[in-house]
Amino acid sequence: MHIHILGICGTFMGGIALLARAAGHRVTGCDANVYPPMSTQLGEQGIDLVAGYGVEQLALNPDLYVVGNAISRGNPLLEAILERNLPYVSGPQWLAQNILRGRWVLGVAGTHGKTTTTSLLAWILEEAGLNPSFLVGGVPQGFGVSARLTDSPFFVIEADEYDTAFCDKRSKFVHYQPRTAILNNLEFDHADIFIDLAAIETQFHHLVRTLPGNGLIVANAEEASLKRVLARGCWTPVEWFNGTEGWQAGDPDAAGGFTVSLGGKAQGRVERFDLAGAHNRANAVAALAAARHAGVPVALGLKALETFSGIKRRLEVRGTVRGVTVIDDFAHHPTAIRVTLEGLRQRVGRARILAVLEPRSNTMKLGAMKAQLPESLADADATYCYASNLGWDAAETLAPLGSKARSFDDLDRLVAAVAADAREGDQVLVMSNGGFGGVHGKLLTALAD
Repeated sequence: MHIHILGICGTFMGGIALLARAAGHRVTGCDANVYPPMSTQLGEQGIDLVAGYGVEQLALNPDLYVVGNAISRGNPLLEAILERNLPYVSGPQWLAQNILRGRWVLGVAGTHGKTTTTSLLAWILEEAGLNPSFLVGGVPQGFGVSARLTDSPFFVIEADEYDTAFCDKRSKFVHYQPRTAILNNLEFDHADIFIDLAAIETQFHHLVRTLPGNGLIVANAEEASLKRVLARGCWTPVEWFNGTEGWQAGDPDAAGGFTVSLGGKAQGRVERFDLAGAHNRANAVAALAAARHAGVPVALGLKALETFSGIKRRLEVRGTVRGVTVIDDFAHHPTAIRVTLEGLRQRVGRARILAVLEPRSNTMKLGAMKAQLPESLADADATYCYASNLGWDAAETLAPLGSKARSFDDLDRLVAAVAADAREGDQVLVMSNGGFGGVHGKLLTALAD
């Protein structure tokens, strides 16, 4: 079958493309914004990309169009598909019907940490010899791809609460019907599609309603929102983490190692862990609990965590010039920004951190979370905010940070300012959920000059 994917360079739809190709289909796709790592991945897999959404792509005559949720009414190619009554389906629906059916699905949901926790869980199963299939919203370093299809019964998936497609406004994860589900946390986000936190809680409740009685929910005990979700109805056993009665991660030592306990009883120790921050230790413990449900002994899971090498765009070092290190991270929600800075601070000690921020997500562009930004950036020694195309005044919002924060409408001016201010030993932390105009390379070049 020939499948043509609209919005193929998004992390999720790019993963769909890789899975479809592995399943034996011919895959092509189109997108308006093409940037690594997904564009590189697709090219390496021999998947042909078309720039834009021109109607001339109908001449490809695919058997099926798979439509990503970034595609909305008014898109010329989508309108042509609808007018001609051509066959189409959403990405999550195609995945559920063609790949996930009959498998033991392990889904990782939550506002933050989904990509990291999904990658950790897939890695534990891999090290245990279970050879899992997976679909991750990033690229785990140990695997080198964001999606993989094997003959294993286990499929690990990042279970996103964002809506499915223009024609299906339910959350993506409702389609997946996992047997094992991690509910990592739940805060307000996606202000473009959810009116408030209660609306997102309803979608999580819909997910919970799809879990079987022989499944498992691994949930964060620190999240009142998740407790409200489960109080609305739960038919599946629950194991808590971050609580006094459930799974816990101890404090780290100099190598990042920590002890894991369950119900106050030590289960073993991770001797080395390369991911910084309490949030990543919590992610690891949640992955351990979910892997145990799939049959992985805790001792084996602990050993797997020691060899986990991280994820692209999660505190990923992009280069060091004149003693200044440029780091890339996907953080865009204020909570994610805060914990990312906390994790980096734990890693670099008293070194200066220069935060370079692009408030690019729909939630941030709308200004729904702008009031939380100054506090979330408190751990940075200086902040440089790229304020182009915002519906609010970044300088005014960041005013509580005083001289520690500056905003720029021009990317080249921002780069020049960072390069001028940086000195040996500084850590330049770039945070954006997009390509950010290639700012990482521009910073490294400017530092070299």
